[in-house]
Amino acid sequence: MRGVTRREIHSWLMDMDGVLVREESLIPGADRFIAALRRRELPFLLLTNNSIYTRRDLAARLRTSGLEVPEESIWTSALATAGFLADQRPGGSAFVIGESGLTTALHEQGYTLTERDPDYVILGETRTYSFERITSAIRLVLGGARFIATNPDPTGPSAQGPLPATGSVAALISRATGVEPYFVGKPNPLMMRSALNAIDAHSETTAMIGDRMDTDIVAGLEAGLETILVLTGVTAREEAERFPFRPSRTLESVAELADELD
Repeated sequence: MRGVTRREIHSWLMDMDGVLVREESLIPGADRFIAALRRRELPFLLLTNNSIYTRRDLAARLRTSGLEVPEESIWTSALATAGFLADQRPGGSAFVIGESGLTTALHEQGYTLTERDPDYVILGETRTYSFERITSAIRLVLGGARFIATNPDPTGPSAQGPLPATGSVAALISRATGVEPYFVGKPNPLMMRSALNAIDAHSETTAMIGDRMDTDIVAGLEAGLETILVLTGVTAREEAERFPFRPSRTLESVAELADELD
C-alpha cells in the first residue's frame, strides 16, 4: 500500500452518506475503493448514524446505487445502541420511537418493546415523528425511564433540503423533561469501539473516513484512529479549518484512496 497514510492501515471505517453515496447516487470512485478493499481482503465497515434501516435494507439500497457491500460490512447507530443496552441491562424493556433498523436490532438483543413502565425511552430516526409518541416519551422520561438517543445529528439530508433528525427531536424531549439523553452514535467513541470490535480491528492500524468534522472526524480522533476528511459531503475545506482539531488528511474524494490502493 503505497503510503496511503502515515500509519500502516490494515482496517477501514467509513461514513456512508457523503463518502460513498450522495442522496443514493454513487460518488465517483467509491465503487473502485470498495472493490480494492475487498480484493485485498482488508476488513472494513460502513458506519452510519441513520437508524432507520437494517443492514440488509442498506446493502440493498447501496446495490441499487452500484455499490456491492456485504451486510456484515455495515454498522449502524441502531446496532451500536442495541449492543450497548444489552451490556448495560440485559433483557430489558424500551419504549421506542424509530423504525425497523432500531426495533429489529433491539429484538435481536432480547429486548422487549413496551409502553408500560419501560427501562428506557429510545429515540431513533424515523420518516414521520408522531406528536403522540413524542408526548408518550416525555411522560415516560418524567416517570423515570432512562433516555437514550441513537445519534445527535440535528438534521438529515433530503432532495428537498434538510429534515429535522434525532438530535432536534431529542432537544424537544429534553426541553420538556429537563433530562438530557445519552447519545450512542457518532461522535461518541463508544460507536467507534463497537465497530472496531465487530471486525476485530485495532485503533493504531485503522483509518476513519468521513465528510463531517463534528461527527466522523472527531469520533475517529477521540478513538485514536487515523482520520481522513473527504470533500464530497457536507464539509468544505475552508469550513474544516475553523475547527480546533484537524484530520490526518483531507482528500477530494475516496477516488484518491482507490488510486493509492490499486
